[in-house]
Amino acid sequence: MIYLILTMFFVSLSSIVFMIWRKLSLVRSGAYEFHEEVTFEIPYLEETKILIIEGIKKYEHEALVFVVKSYIQSTNFLKNKYKELKIKVQNIHVKNHSTGELIQKVEASKLLKIVSSYKHKITEITHKIKEEEKDGNNL
Repeated sequence: MIYLILTMFFVSLSSIVFMIWRKLSLVRSGAYEFHEEVTFEIPYLEETKILIIEGIKKYEHEALVFVVKSYIQSTNFLKNKYKELKIKVQNIHVKNHSTGELIQKVEASKLLKIVSSYKHKITEITHKIKEEEKDGNNL
């Protein structure tokens, strides 16, 4: 199999070399004449330009509408999923009875409540101190 592939490769390579050699020999003998000026004109260039610009404007408007519409839909989707997730997280603290009835919310321990209240008080005091320092420096 590999010998077949290699022979095909070398046969195609030799045929490409032969074609290039023939073209070079024709160019050297002067069979081909090269012209310096090559003109290429499109007769209805202005009309095609106008049509292309109009098409671009149309698709630009459609793309803008699509982007705005998808942005609004995605934000609404994310907002709804966030609300659902928030409700699920709040319901995690609710114990379920074996029958599936909601009994009561699980309360955090008193120690955690005390620690969180102290933390809030400390942050309020630090904010007040920073505000007083700013007011003292401004005078």
